[in-house]
Amino acid sequence: MPTERISPRLLRVLAVWVVILMAALSVACRQDMQDQPKYIPLRPSGFFADGRSERPLVEGTVARGHLDDDTAYYTGKGPDGKPLDTFPFTVTRDVILRGQDRFNIYCAPCHDRLGTGDGMVVRRGYRKPPSYHIDRLRQVPNGYIFDVITNGFGAMPDYSAQIPVADRWAIVSYVRALQLSQNASINDVPAANRGQLGQGGAQ
Repeated sequence: MPTERISPRLLRVLAVWVVILMAALSVACRQDMQDQPKYIPLRPSGFFADGRSERPLVEGTVARGHLDDDTAYYTGKGPDGKPLDTFPFTVTRDVILRGQDRFNIYCAPCHDRLGTGDGMVVRRGYRKPPSYHIDRLRQVPNGYIFDVITNGFGAMPDYSAQIPVADRWAIVSYVRALQLSQNASINDVPAANRGQLGQGGAQ
């Protein structure tokens, strides 16, 4: 349709509608990612009576899988806060074998497979840990070793994220087996098994 046939009034009306449409589109396309209607952590809020945006947990709330109500099992400490000298469960052959497997993966790189502190990374310049076979470490409670695995000590980092609680205890059991194996005498071996050591049953 030729433009000269459109009345000036109609053109003005069309122009107004175009302006309105453009304004509506510009508003609809705005995303304002930098100013979202949300609460930023630790910022105050006028909505809640206590003025805080973050809300306290409902009393008694426990994260799924983190009840952790067995203090001895999860911390290696007794009711008095001191390291346990026992294990919080029965140690079986399977537990010790599991401990050996986890020890060889996580501990042997520094402590070596015998626990003498001469692992491969130590040979490459990492700080040497003490041998498990010194008197001090043979005499520490089981809970102490568990705590060191959990929280680290000195140059040793913590392994709480890498090693589950049950496996930490399994490693402790294997460390005890290592210590016994390197400091045992023939009298610690049952008489019926001494022949397997080439001792011929000698006392």
